[in-house]
Amino acid sequence: MKRAMTLLEIMIVIVLIGIIASVVGYNMKGSLDEGKAFKTRQAQEQIRDILLLEYANAPPEVSLDTIINNATLYLKQSGLVKDADSLVRDGWGKPLIIRLKDNNEDIEVLSDALDTYNAKKKK
Repeated sequence: MKRAMTLLEIMIVIVLIGIIASVVGYNMKGSLDEGKAFKTRQAQEQIRDILLLEYANAPPEVSLDTIINNATLYLKQSGLVKDADSLVRDGWGKPLIIRLKDNNEDIEVLSDALDTYNAKKKK
């Protein structure tokens, strides 16, 4: 003789599934943030390298400051980037900050969201 499941048994199963789903979801959020951080770090390196390469190949009258101020245009012209508009955004979708370093001979690519993520991770 088959015994049907009671309402209490069904409710217990639903609660257990909810608990398991919340634990998995919480762990996935950390993985997603790590993926966003990785994408941002890779984009920072790629942008810096491509813009320095463009500066090296540019005519003498083109300054590094000009290249930085028109970074998306130079990234598109390089032929090395598939989607420059996407590349200049970090993993969280916020625009990257591209500027000259102190010595005006190098490029610095920064992300406020990555800095925030790294600060949280250190705690």
